[in-house]
Amino acid sequence: MEEKREDRQRVTVEVVEGGPLRITGNFVVKDLKRNREEAPFTVDLCRCGNTADKPYCDNTCKHRH
Repeated sequence: MEEKREDRQRVTVEVVEGGPLRITGNFVVKDLKRNREEAPFTVDLCRCGNTADKPYCDNTCKHRH
């Protein structure tokens, strides 16, 4: 399926039930010191705080249920 240019410019934030915040679109992720930037198309950000790869979700919360 081919992506439309306008879809790449839209950012969507989805709250995954019992899981992370899933962000999709054209955005930049910067760390607190602003010395690292990433421009992924989709990222899952942890909401439970138990991930070893903060701020990214590593599915640790799924093992708690």
